[in-house]
Amino acid sequence: MQMTWANFLPLIFMGVMGLALLIYVVLDGYDLGVGILLPLADDDEKDIMVSSIGPFWDANETWLVLGIGVLLVAFPKAHGLVLSALYLPVAVMLIGLALRGVSFDFRVKARDSHKNFWNWLFAIGSMVTSMAQGWMLGSYLTGFGYGTVSLLFSLGIALTLPTAYAMLGAGWLIMKTWGKLQLKAVQWARAVLLPMGLALVGISLATPMISHTVFAKWFALPEFIGLMPIPLACAAAFFASLQVLNKPKIVAAGYGWIVFASTVLIFVMAFLGLAYSIFPFIVIDKLTVWQAASSTAALQIILVGVAITLPAILGYTAFMYKIFWGPATMLSYAMPEPPAGPAGPEASGVVATPVVPVARTGAAG
Repeated sequence: MQMTWANFLPLIFMGVMGLALLIYVVLDGYDLGVGILLPLADDDEKDIMVSSIGPFWDANETWLVLGIGVLLVAFPKAHGLVLSALYLPVAVMLIGLALRGVSFDFRVKARDSHKNFWNWLFAIGSMVTSMAQGWMLGSYLTGFGYGTVSLLFSLGIALTLPTAYAMLGAGWLIMKTWGKLQLKAVQWARAVLLPMGLALVGISLATPMISHTVFAKWFALPEFIGLMPIPLACAAAFFASLQVLNKPKIVAAGYGWIVFASTVLIFVMAFLGLAYSIFPFIVIDKLTVWQAASSTAALQIILVGVAITLPAILGYTAFMYKIFWGPATMLSYAMPEPPAGPAGPEASGVVATPVVPVARTGAAG
């Protein structure tokens, strides 16, 4: 195919959508993982865990909105096909995200007797969201098939993706916390590292068997040799995490970030492998990038908006992480002092309303 501007435009939007979804999976992945791990901590530790993701979790979901938005406006045919096939898991995912949003806010404002309820709801919302995304990935890789093998494959990813998110969340907590909670995060990471590794290996081996397109991409020479850096990088990252987790002195020396960085590397390599496997299809074996794309005139107009929006989101994301980087801080609950004397609430007959607790969730970096 001759690479004209009209043919190159859809590739730009494919790259933007892929970048947005990759950043979403990594960033929202760790705060979903923290939510999944929340029931394993005691009450004070739960406050620190929530504090560690407080400034970030809501903004992390912006990348999902951008990715789906690009799919809608740049690839409307694919959007209609994907959302029609994934209507139920998308609805479940949105319910999970809504549960997380509501419980995140209400756990801070609730009375002590109700706080545990919102903690559990936050954890349930995180797990439901993770499993829904796993089902969506499995269904996408099978071309939205409804056979027994396809459904079992989707179910397998739905059950195993939470382990990967939990690994990201544990790595995040190792970086952001200290003391007893940090040691617990190391234990949690040890517990989910092997299941995550086995799940990734299983998915990597099963995907070519499910899709002839993926099989042809990976098991042909010389492509097979050229693709070896992807599994080798994943293996190296896995063993780097294993070494750090088995040597507490390394974590104590301040190198616990290696666990999080290694898990992110595994996610990036897996994403690159997936991108290579499906290209040039945007829906495997059904729609290519160019078949699904909007008209050239429409893409040129949309490109102007993307050229403004993408740098803006990248900029405020980087700024946010710079400001709130460093160890998490304890949640603080500030109550105002009522004015003394005749101006006080007793004199006026007005009952003072408590101020909503404010969470101090980061240290300026």
